[in-house]
Amino acid sequence: MSKRTEITRRTFTVSSIFGVFGLAMHRTTHAQDLETYQRLDLHKSFDIERTVNGHSVKDLGEQPPVPEDAQYNPCVEAYPQPNTPRGTIKRFDEWAESRIYTNTRRALSIYVPAQISKTEGAVPVIVFNDGDTYLNEKGPFRATAVLDSLVHSAQIKPTVGVFVMWGCVPGATNKVWHADGKLDHLARNQRGFEYDSLTDTYVRFIAEEVLPFAERQVGRKFSTNPGERTICGFSSGGICAFNAAWHNPKVFGRVLSHCGSFVNLRGGHNFPYLVRSTERKPIRIFLQSGKKDLNYVWGNWALANQQMASAFEFSGYDFKFVFGEGGHSLRHGGAIFSDSLRWLWR
Repeated sequence: MSKRTEITRRTFTVSSIFGVFGLAMHRTTHAQDLETYQRLDLHKSFDIERTVNGHSVKDLGEQPPVPEDAQYNPCVEAYPQPNTPRGTIKRFDEWAESRIYTNTRRALSIYVPAQISKTEGAVPVIVFNDGDTYLNEKGPFRATAVLDSLVHSAQIKPTVGVFVMWGCVPGATNKVWHADGKLDHLARNQRGFEYDSLTDTYVRFIAEEVLPFAERQVGRKFSTNPGERTICGFSSGGICAFNAAWHNPKVFGRVLSHCGSFVNLRGGHNFPYLVRSTERKPIRIFLQSGKKDLNYVWGNWALANQQMASAFEFSGYDFKFVFGEGGHSLRHGGAIFSDSLRWLWR
């Protein structure tokens, strides 16, 4: 058997010649060539000022309410019983210590469960992208209240929560869309850069900068067991959570994604193929999406999440996919938040 590999500027060709009893079989596979890839503009991001087939990025700022979301309300654990000990929160509004995302500032909050003083050694940790969304005491998740309830009922171990917002660059705000419907391009670009990129930059940022800082504030080390390290996010924060674990499952072995953006914002639509074609990684994943999730030029979020679920099943992952009736909203994820955590911690 002889194997000949030819690499040209236009194509990548692998030719294998198998000799069997004097007979030869020639097999050739072709990947798309770089010139065609560029000619189709597949190397470019979609122009946010462009309108095509009546659609543009500005559609994202004009989402009508989805009536089906009204059925979803915060889970019962979001309303702790009166005797439930409440954790504390340390807030840093202008955290700017990153050398990985230089020249950025961001809000960072650290939740410490009340029962941590009764434990010894390293403690579990959960990281929330778009941290303030999950931290909101009147929002769909009310994450610290849910953690208080689950820890008090001994359904999960006392777990530190780290709530991280995306970085603000000079001139940007901490909101992608403003109340008047205007898009903050600087904020959108930075959030997309951090959350939607398929590199390992974000997980290094969390592992090398955010978590050590949080450990110093808590005064305890976090568990090095990936099964006690969870990362969670919504939309672009959802794909970011999975991408972090994908690049380094030793840092995060548990993923919780709400309406994850597994679409072509920065190449995320390739993940189903990557999951299918790569050796299975030791990650447990909980996915949530809905029938009326987003459908824009970058892709269809509902279909993208179904593709991810199909890929996880194909490759034998430990995963759960809950597909509801709502839209690109936090409401369904909030309604099943405690169930999601119980399933991940089982």
